[in-house]
Amino acid sequence: MNDVTAEILLFDGFDELDAIGPYEVLANGAEAGASLETRLVTLEGDTDDDGLVTASHGLRVEPEDVLGEPDLLVVPGGGWTTEGGVRAVVTDGVIPGAVDERFGAGSTVASVCTGAMILAEAGLLEGRPATTHQVAIDDLGDSAANVVEERVVDDGDVLTAGGVTAGIDLALWLLEREFGAEIAEAVETEMEHERRGEVFG
Repeated sequence: MNDVTAEILLFDGFDELDAIGPYEVLANGAEAGASLETRLVTLEGDTDDDGLVTASHGLRVEPEDVLGEPDLLVVPGGGWTTEGGVRAVVTDGVIPGAVDERFGAGSTVASVCTGAMILAEAGLLEGRPATTHQVAIDDLGDSAANVVEERVVDDGDVLTAGGVTAGIDLALWLLEREFGAEIAEAVETEMEHERRGEVFG
């Protein structure tokens, strides 16, 4: 695939590493030669008065743009066991609706950690193999997904990753899948990260 646009969707209570880990991997992939542009985005109106989004550990981030129609949409997790974050996003329903719209328009959708619960709410995991953070495995099993307790699950146009650091492995796999092992391995070396386990799918 050439000239890929990737957007990582931020919302109040997202887990920092769920979003920033894949962002750094994909940005390094572009520096290593992948024809790839990666942006941090939010839905229109989802920032505070300063134009920032507050993550689960208090980091405040300024999104670069509003959600467009990317080739790849990455949905982080964070906050499934609390009142904010993913739990609030699923209850509200607006972001799952937006994710479903992008998927319907042809975006490949990937989740990190409990972001899988947003994909489940969007109806994207019905009958599909999927994984999430261990705190949400039972809840994912109660959805229509076929739970696979693996670090990264690739079902073609929908991918899911386990908890937090698995998002780095997910992004490295996406680089390998779309741009070849050489670029992925160069980024892995640059970041001094060793992937764990095999990709399911």
